[in-house]
Amino acid sequence: MDGDNVEHVTQEKDSGITISDDLKWEKQCSSAVNKANIILGMISEIFLDGSKETILVLYRSLVRPHLQYCCQVWSPHYIKDIKLLEGVQRRATKLISGMEFAL
Repeated sequence: MDGDNVEHVTQEKDSGITISDDLKWEKQCSSAVNKANIILGMISEIFLDGSKETILVLYRSLVRPHLQYCCQVWSPHYIKDIKLLEGVQRRATKLISGMEFAL
C-alpha cells in the first residue's frame, strides 16, 4: 500500500473481543474467565448469605454477562475452553450453601 509494509500482529482486541491470528479463542475465553472469577471472588467476600436465591441473582446479573458477551462470535468449541468456562459455573455452585458437592 503505497510502499508501506503492513505490520504483523498476533492478536487484536476489537469491541471487547480478543481475536488471534490463528483464529483460536483461547485468549478470549481465558479473559472472560478471569473477569468472572474476580467478580465471584468479590461476591464470596462481600455476601456472606449463601442462599440459593441470592447467589443466583448475583451470578446472573454480575458474572454471566462476562461469559456471554458476544458469545455468538467466539463460541468455544475446544474441550479445554469449554471446561475453562464451566469451571466458573462450578465455582459459583460451590458458593451456594448445601450445594458444595452437587457437581
